[in-house]
Amino acid sequence: MAKINDNFLKLPGSYLFSTVAKKTRAYMEAHPDKKVIKMSIGDVTRPIVPAVTEAMHKAVDEMATAKGFHGYGPEQGYDFLRSKIVEKDYKARGINIAADEVFVSDGAKSDCGNIGDIFSTDNKVAVCDPVYPVYVDTNAMAGRAGDFKGERWTNLVYMPCLEENGFLPEIPKEKVDIIYLCFPNNPIGVAATKEQLKPWVDYARENGAVILYDSAYEAFISDTAVPHSIYEIEGAKECAVEFRSFSKTAGFTGTRCAYTVMPHELKIDGTELNALWNRRQCTKFNGVPYVIQKAAEAVYSEEGYKQTRESIAYYLENARIIREGLAKAGFAVYGGVNAPYIWTKTPDGLGSWEFFDKLLKNAQVVTTPGAGFGPSGEGYIRLTSFNTREATKEAIDRIQKLV
Repeated sequence: MAKINDNFLKLPGSYLFSTVAKKTRAYMEAHPDKKVIKMSIGDVTRPIVPAVTEAMHKAVDEMATAKGFHGYGPEQGYDFLRSKIVEKDYKARGINIAADEVFVSDGAKSDCGNIGDIFSTDNKVAVCDPVYPVYVDTNAMAGRAGDFKGERWTNLVYMPCLEENGFLPEIPKEKVDIIYLCFPNNPIGVAATKEQLKPWVDYARENGAVILYDSAYEAFISDTAVPHSIYEIEGAKECAVEFRSFSKTAGFTGTRCAYTVMPHELKIDGTELNALWNRRQCTKFNGVPYVIQKAAEAVYSEEGYKQTRESIAYYLENARIIREGLAKAGFAVYGGVNAPYIWTKTPDGLGSWEFFDKLLKNAQVVTTPGAGFGPSGEGYIRLTSFNTREATKEAIDRIQKLV
């Protein structure tokens, strides 16, 4: 008789954003006359920029010829894209990364979850609280999280990110093996400086731990004190894996392209993780389509860079409008400076889901309840800056009038 992975049965309810979507859909079906504005999921609204679509069109035309046709590509990514990533994202910042340390994929979300394949289930995992749910749920699916009791998993180490510690995690008192860090942070929107990241690198090197560093939002960094890569910290190549994404940088949320950096220096008991990740990808992943990788390559062209940065600036202006508009209405507001996310304390002691329901029903604005990101997220909501300028202004106007 076949048996299931009973770790899936331990997962509470549905995935956070699925629950938000279900509630939103139910409201819209019951109130078809209401205009609902979504400020919840981190999905972009601006179109892919011209320089990128031109490259994509050209690649499609190539695929229509015998000479230009591409079938299965390299699982690690085409050299033309990997070399651009090395040149523009790392060497330009004085970081020495080799092309064979870059693995192109279909999304940072996928890689953040799939990375667990190369680690033992005996590893002790530490996560920020609040946290991007994928880090927690995928470890629960693999059997590393233990059991879900109350609001926490019994075998995870939670690192509270609270108002009193500036929403930055503190190094755990107990020894951990795998540490998830995300800066600029999702969901809170705060960023960490080099000085704040250095102790994490030191801890990982001293204790043989591995940092899984989600840098999906690095393009939004405007503060010069904030590093764009964990590898700007001395010694990080010996202890850290970095995840990057074109989803927010270039509007690829529906196009799907990202990459993971796995340095050769990163070893456990003498074994390079680079080799293990390569083996995993070659077995379970068939590579990102040629057309998509040509589109991603165009992001690094002069015009592509200029145009995608204009989109980033657009979303950061939306973030400013949200941040200042909520503050004017009396909310305690965080994030939204080096990130597209705004973290806001709920008024009058309302619970996260309670305030979510109030905003949906009375202002027709969809947010994400902070409690869905972990126990320390209770009493907060997250808003994103990825809607249009008009919708962003209208949503904040509605919230101001409601409170």
